[in-house]
Amino acid sequence: MTASAPCITGWNHSQFGKLDGIDPEALIGQVAKAAIEHAGLTPEDIGSIHIGTFNGGFLYQDFPSSLVFNTLPALRFKPAVRVENACATGSAAIHSGMQSILSGQAKHALVIGFEKMTELATPQVGEVLLKCCYAKEEAGIPGGFAGVFGKIAQAYFDRYGDQSDALAAIAAKNHKNGMSNPYAHMRKDFGFDFCRTVSEKNPFVAGPLKRTDCSLISDGAAALVLSAADVAKTMERAVTFRAAVHVNDFLPLSRRDPTRFEAGTLAWQQALKQADLKLLDLSLVETHDCFTIAELLEYEAMGLAEPGQGARAILDGVTAKNGRLPINPSGGLKSKGHPVGATGVSMHVMAAMQASHDAGDMQIPNARYAGVFNMGGAAVANYVSILERVH
Repeated sequence: MTASAPCITGWNHSQFGKLDGIDPEALIGQVAKAAIEHAGLTPEDIGSIHIGTFNGGFLYQDFPSSLVFNTLPALRFKPAVRVENACATGSAAIHSGMQSILSGQAKHALVIGFEKMTELATPQVGEVLLKCCYAKEEAGIPGGFAGVFGKIAQAYFDRYGDQSDALAAIAAKNHKNGMSNPYAHMRKDFGFDFCRTVSEKNPFVAGPLKRTDCSLISDGAAALVLSAADVAKTMERAVTFRAAVHVNDFLPLSRRDPTRFEAGTLAWQQALKQADLKLLDLSLVETHDCFTIAELLEYEAMGLAEPGQGARAILDGVTAKNGRLPINPSGGLKSKGHPVGATGVSMHVMAAMQASHDAGDMQIPNARYAGVFNMGGAAVANYVSILERVH
């Protein structure tokens, strides 16, 4: 993007997990208020509000665009919109906020991503998430969205051989990284052997995927403030979008090669060109590991490995926290949790913290460029951002 790209100037992140007794409306209000304060602004300064939530039946309350007004009444009469793009909903809300600024409508945009998933039982959660597939062909897949990625994993195994060691190594890496993330749903280092071994506590869930291969059903919210580049120069902190790319693909898996995230590859190629960088110029990447097979395929989509060779990136330590390109130093969705609408905003908050050298125990030393890959469905909606600290 150009020097006029909007900047992230403030953020806030709730705890992710099973948040019993927390009203979603209050959760939205808490992160919004804190993000505005972190940016050094007041609600009156906000020009537009962009709420990302999938919902799909998780909550009875829909039409959430004005809910934050109940906590912050000074936002009343501001334009507010709800955005949805499956598991990439949070990134879609960020792009909506960016367009508001680039169009001149707003100098500061408030972006909120949230989801409250745990009010439903696990089978019902699976039914809701399956609405993100192509219902005409895929709604009957057993195991919910785990079943969809189980089929992808099996297709990859059939083509390239058993990748169970690589998937277990990805799970173990992300759980170990999550130990340093105070917001993570599950802060527990399971180790490679537990993740690799089928057991009563780690059974097969779908195809070759075990429980440790699947992200968690979580509640949570994250918020950030986007500011126009000229205004951001005067603010306490500013993290710019060196690249911001969005690429969508066919919804039906039957129209795509399930072992290749082709639209993800295109999004990465466009983002790196836009940023005038090579992949290994990046200091880290927060990528969408809804299932471990997704992270493996994303190594190939970003160009870290050739098709069928993604296992090398994890087994050779390239993607470890101290590796050549750390992937998911936050613990990723696997450890941090995956409250669907919050995920994209959360990933950008984590990346902005890294670029600002404000990530605490998660910090990658001397981080300069932070990549984000957030996807909706099985690489249907694909967003790549590359963030860089301005000051």
